[in-house]
Amino acid sequence: MKTILFVKTSSLGDVVHNGPAVSDAARALPGVQIDWVVEEPFAGIAALHRDVRRVIPVAVRRWRSALWRPAVWNEIGAWRRALQAERYDAVIDTQSLLKSALISKAAVGTRHGLDRASAREWLAPAFYDVRHAVPRALHAVERNRRLTASALNIPFNDPVEYGLRVPAAEKSGYVVLLTMTSRADKLWPDERWIELARELRTPAMLPWGSEDERNRAQRIGAATGGTVMPKRLAAEELARLFAAAASVVGLDTGLTHFAAALGTPTVGIYCGSDPALTGLYGAPRAANVGAKGRVPEVREVLQAMA
Repeated sequence: MKTILFVKTSSLGDVVHNGPAVSDAARALPGVQIDWVVEEPFAGIAALHRDVRRVIPVAVRRWRSALWRPAVWNEIGAWRRALQAERYDAVIDTQSLLKSALISKAAVGTRHGLDRASAREWLAPAFYDVRHAVPRALHAVERNRRLTASALNIPFNDPVEYGLRVPAAEKSGYVVLLTMTSRADKLWPDERWIELARELRTPAMLPWGSEDERNRAQRIGAATGGTVMPKRLAAEELARLFAAAASVVGLDTGLTHFAAALGTPTVGIYCGSDPALTGLYGAPRAANVGAKGRVPEVREVLQAMA
């Protein structure tokens, strides 16, 4: 096995969860060359993986909103030429969506993906040369690892290794509070964030990604003296912020998984999703609190941080 292409395009948490599969392949196949197709906003995450030779950004989200523009079709053509410059021994689509399956179809090489009973979208397997069965009830990290192990005929029972290069950073004593997430049912009440920040008695840093998230961070920061980031941070900037933090507390969002994968002590707060399927996993200093339909108390978070 000489060259492998992983297709895991989005979102941030899914991209982080693909890291251990990449590490498994590199560990089992010395000298292998690994490339990764990923949506452009998350290219910086894939580039942090020490075993990735080339990151190939794709811009499906941006392209589909402007398909009438000739410049977009020129960009798509350039992307296809960059992708097809290499013939891969294996193309592994760990996303298993129709979108990612079509991307894998554009690559040159034997395409591997989940079978119809295992895939998230039933049309996706039609575009694979080889289909693999992986139980749906497993954590996302293990689903990626098992698919990769089956595609490459390698073991997957070694400890989870995210493989991210951690930026050099001196610990600064602050705590990062990740108060944003993609769904309203995953949010933790503002008053509990405020109580937590006051109980910690340490400087709090509050990143944000959207205007609503900035407003929430500003409400919590104003009540606790926390520092709201002056701008939206890129992946590399977030990596440095997390690496220097004493700890990170966050909701079910990709940034929380990113912090845990970098090795920072991290607590994930779960309110509207199942941590058994998407919780912090395999990171040496990470813990999950709460469950789907059960909003955790502040004391549970503090105990998990101890």
